Amino acid sequence: MNSKNDFKVIAEEFEDYRILRYQVAGFENLPLKKKILLYYLYEAALSGRDIIWDQNYRYNLLIRKTLEHILKYSQKLKEDENWNLFLAYLKKIWFSNGIHHHYSMEKIVPHFSENYFTSLLTDTPKPDFLKDNENIEDFIRWITPLLFDPEIAAKRVVLDKGVDLLAASANNFYENVNQKEAEEFYASMENPDPLRPLSFGLNSKLVKVDGKVEERVWRVGGMYSAAIERIVFWLEKSIEVAETNGQKAALEKLVEFYKTGNLQTFDEYNILWLNDTESDVDVINGFIEVYGDALGRKATYESVVQLHDFEGTHRAEIISTNAEWFEMHSPILEEYKKKSISGVSARSINVVVASGDCSPSMPIGINLPNADWIRAEHGSKSVTLANIIDAHTEANKESGIIEEFYWSEYEIELSRKWNKLATQLHVDLHEIIGHGSGRLKEGVAQPHETLKNYASTIEEARADLFALYFAIDPKLVELGLAPSIDVGYAEYNSYITGGLITQLARVEMGKNLEESHMRNRQLIAKWAYEQGFKKNIIEKKRRDGKTFFVINNHDELREIFGKLLHEVQRIKSEGDFRAAKYLIEKYGVKVDRKLHQEALQRWKSLGIPKFSGFINPVLQPIKKNGKIFDISMHYPENFSDQMLFYAKNYSFL
Repeated sequence: MNSKNDFKVIAEEFEDYRILRYQVAGFENLPLKKKILLYYLYEAALSGRDIIWDQNYRYNLLIRKTLEHILKYSQKLKEDENWNLFLAYLKKIWFSNGIHHHYSMEKIVPHFSENYFTSLLTDTPKPDFLKDNENIEDFIRWITPLLFDPEIAAKRVVLDKGVDLLAASANNFYENVNQKEAEEFYASMENPDPLRPLSFGLNSKLVKVDGKVEERVWRVGGMYSAAIERIVFWLEKSIEVAETNGQKAALEKLVEFYKTGNLQTFDEYNILWLNDTESDVDVINGFIEVYGDALGRKATYESVVQLHDFEGTHRAEIISTNAEWFEMHSPILEEYKKKSISGVSARSINVVVASGDCSPSMPIGINLPNADWIRAEHGSKSVTLANIIDAHTEANKESGIIEEFYWSEYEIELSRKWNKLATQLHVDLHEIIGHGSGRLKEGVAQPHETLKNYASTIEEARADLFALYFAIDPKLVELGLAPSIDVGYAEYNSYITGGLITQLARVEMGKNLEESHMRNRQLIAKWAYEQGFKKNIIEKKRRDGKTFFVINNHDELREIFGKLLHEVQRIKSEGDFRAAKYLIEKYGVKVDRKLHQEALQRWKSLGIPKFSGFINPVLQPIKKNGKIFDISMHYPENFSDQMLFYAKNYSFL
């Protein structure tokens, strides 16, 4: 085990990507039973890895297997430029869990030629995934356009107005079904309890066969059964070493859900999971987030195995304990505030392994469950991924980003001093207070039904605005969460600069914003800039041909954030589709082309990658006489080695 001082965070870089490693402090000192529990949950997490690939695009798995086959068996000279382009392409595919970029949703097209691809594949033994009667020439003719034609499966998720969202999106959630048919199918389903609506469509693919629309449920014996059976196998082993009765009950219910596919069972699992707040080891495992579906119904597979970070949890616990104060002092309409706050738990955690939609690109905070009625009745559980934030902070320490994009030495020093704490507080407030706050107007349906393709962006904007509104509230200093309001000022500077310019460096020139979080950040920053324009609250400055955004009055900016929060909460609570569409289409989608070009050029001058992802530690049981007497953890150095290891050991579909 590396000590913290000599641990190498940056594993490798290629093109616009950086691969990082994260450290799990204290793992080696855990009791054996906890190590074994973590190992079983680790295996369960990785067992579902193939699911996200197939969900993202129906041919992703076959494409991945083809590219990995070439990497393993090709006898071509592996030091020329074409080979380097091939390897970079494969790494980008691994990074995005498929052929579509994880941020832009655009298809990733190879930079090497079709002829070179053909020569690589014909230079290898016949792949074992081909059928006996299938020859390599026919396979090459079939698969080549899937990789090289930019018009085939051009975008994984399309949120554009005026198009059939399902026909335009390349993901694998619907087959032969148009948007109208899908919406009518789910509108016709009756909830057994309208006050506690089931998340219809969450764990299924919708298909039309012989003119009939039907679901293929992701469960044991259904779609993805081979992978889900392995998940269940390891979950059942984890039940045997569960830390608490509450954890055991939750894991048993999760197994039941995977076996039956019953959404009522999934809700019951979520409630049991919420109630387990005593275990040091915890896990997120299931079909969780709906960002990958334009209709906001179908959830992608993800898993995060986690270990309680006691040192960092103190901050999160203070916020969750005071959740009712934040709710009551928020600027939203009284009728849309929760009457009382209960069941809100929060902690800082260290990731042990992440899989599915949480890997290689990882979140830094999570708040679950997503069902609004469960949040209202039972609360929510928030986690801040401490070791992931630490790794990002370490990797960006000498990046030069703040020096390039901040106007004054005062702003730069403020960021250097408080950036890490400001980020941690924003994540905590976003997840614990933001996602856990507010309520729907009585009789209003769930946001994915009312706000449709705008629901995810509205929800992320709402959570960010809660965090921003309270970032410079004296209450944070009073509670001991921040030593001074300067921490909040640093967060405001970072958010406005990020939302208006630096995040544009992650977008290909000429493209608009597609990803919900990017749309939400620009929406907030752009709306705030416009609202404060007359009073010069956010000033656009120029120096040496470069653009800067400078906040002249943080307190007045807070009031602007409060006004927008008031409106965004109203939109969600009332299900106001037209208002959501107006806000997002006007402020969150279109990109200023001149500013975009400038952001790309300035970022390129820094010589740092735009995107960061992670390789996971490897857990291995050490056995004696057939019994586990320890679990070892080591940190791999190489992205390719980890991906090939996963391909060998966790390819179940």
